[in-house]
Amino acid sequence: MEKPVSDEAILKVAKEIVVKFIEIGRLSPSNFSETFESVYKAIRETVRS
Repeated sequence: MEKPVSDEAILKVAKEIVVKFIEIGRLSPSNFSETFESVYKAIRETVRS
């Protein structure tokens, strides 16, 4: 039986992905909010589908 992925785990993964993109220069901190939301939704839909 699979254990559901918590919202907290999804938030942590999304944050790590967005921070990594900022670190490598692929993303500006100024558009963190909109990018974070997109990444979070994509991860949530992937793990809960």
